[in-house]
Amino acid sequence: MPRNVPMRWCKRCCEPDTRPTCVFDDEGICRPCGYAETYSQIDWVERRKTLDQIIAWAKKNNPSGYDCVIGVSGGKDSTRQALFAKEVGLNPLLVSYAYPPEQLVERGAQNLVNLVTLGFDAITVAPAPQTSKALMRYCFVNYGNLFNASELALYASTPKIAIAYRIPLILLGENPALSWGTAAGGSLDHRGNLIRHTNTLQGGDYRRFVPQGMEAKDVYWYRYPTDHELERGNLQIVYIGYFIADFNDHSNSRIAIENGLRVREGDEADPENTGSLYNFISLDDDFVLVNQMLKYLKYGYGMASQEVSGAIRAGLISREDGISYVRKYDGRIADHYIKRAADYMGMSVAEFWRIAEKFRNMDIWEKDQVGEWKLKVELH
Repeated sequence: MPRNVPMRWCKRCCEPDTRPTCVFDDEGICRPCGYAETYSQIDWVERRKTLDQIIAWAKKNNPSGYDCVIGVSGGKDSTRQALFAKEVGLNPLLVSYAYPPEQLVERGAQNLVNLVTLGFDAITVAPAPQTSKALMRYCFVNYGNLFNASELALYASTPKIAIAYRIPLILLGENPALSWGTAAGGSLDHRGNLIRHTNTLQGGDYRRFVPQGMEAKDVYWYRYPTDHELERGNLQIVYIGYFIADFNDHSNSRIAIENGLRVREGDEADPENTGSLYNFISLDDDFVLVNQMLKYLKYGYGMASQEVSGAIRAGLISREDGISYVRKYDGRIADHYIKRAADYMGMSVAEFWRIAEKFRNMDIWEKDQVGEWKLKVELH
């Protein structure tokens, strides 16, 4: 639906109001910034009591012996979640959604091995590579998003395993409503059972992401359990980040690196090539970087906007510096990443860009006098 108002930016950070289902208050402040202002008033002792009650409930309802399931990639956030779960006395089963071999980078495999060797049992879910590739191409062509289907499988795999093994608790990381400001499917506390209704998962309905000819039996891991199935399994989904005062990119990466995490190096860590300020993101798959560029075409913000907004809220940089970083790096992507993604989906680079440009949001983009694309309302 066309916008009838100009694009707005949060007055505290660098988040735009084009993020799907985002919430801004009457003062032009995004929800995560409003939440960050309450941090000094949070009673962390009381929150820990709530967490202790959840832990006690999980231990009472774990016939398998596992108290919780944690979806992991081996990256900074999942490493922090797994280590924290062990610290508070939980016995977690780690579930990894594996990208096809052509997509997974060696660093990602090494990081997953590193996490497991820290002392965890793990299960790997690996849909057929041919299926994964076909779904990626279909979602890119129809939605301008490489990961609609794979994100559904990523999130669906944990409740499927939890229900099958009668594990009562799933731990997720950050609450999207409080960390990114999305309203759909979120909550304002630790409860995550409605996550299937977020904009990313679209209610968990796999059918819109599946090309004609594929049947339900072909996409088992892409079918998110229904709310009824979650209730029947007595399953509780919790955002563990709600209970950790410093659950953020910087603390999570520091702790993960101290425990063996391998990060990007050299050209693979250059913001000019990745569109990201940090060397600890997208460690298992480079196509995420391409998808962030596609998001930039559709919504006018990419990885850098999200990263600097978190850093501003954490008091690590000023908004002025954040604006400078966003203007310099948001939407950047090296040509070789585009080439790899295009080759993977069986298309030329020219075809990739022809499809990508179909999704450029003309409500927020325009060409300048020399024919270069620019946002109609620049971050200021």
